[in-house]
Amino acid sequence: MIGFSILYGILSFRCAYYGEMITYLGMSGPMPALSMISWLRHLFEKGKSQVQIERLSLNKIVCLFFFSLLVTGIFYVVLKELNTAHLKWSTISVFTSFAAVLLTFWRSPYYALGYAANDLVLIVLWTLQHDIVMILCFAVFLINDLYGFCNWRKMEKIQQEG
Repeated sequence: MIGFSILYGILSFRCAYYGEMITYLGMSGPMPALSMISWLRHLFEKGKSQVQIERLSLNKIVCLFFFSLLVTGIFYVVLKELNTAHLKWSTISVFTSFAAVLLTFWRSPYYALGYAANDLVLIVLWTLQHDIVMILCFAVFLINDLYGFCNWRKMEKIQQEG
């Protein structure tokens, strides 16, 4: 993911998708390392590799939307100043990316739905750019994220029963 983030950041910069560049280099790139630390500290059973899934409290859901909106609002101003291509879609991508990153760190199965929503936004962005390779890339990511959500929900059910 770190390597993809760097390459995607470069490609996004070339297409004036500055929101994508900043979010992938500043959030999606570092997130695997931060998530790994969080996940290793919260294993489901000692000695096993399965992470303890965390249920979202109402407090966390409120924080998720508040901080996602706050970050998105700040980014909107910055992206507008940078003359970002397709500003509306780029701003929506910031929201979905930030929400997905936060949900990943919190070990929630809904992280995958956040990334799936972001994949849909990115399919729109790259369609506007007429880049079939990136459209296919994010279509595959979408399938993977939906599959990941289903598996995390199964894992969550098993953990709740055990």
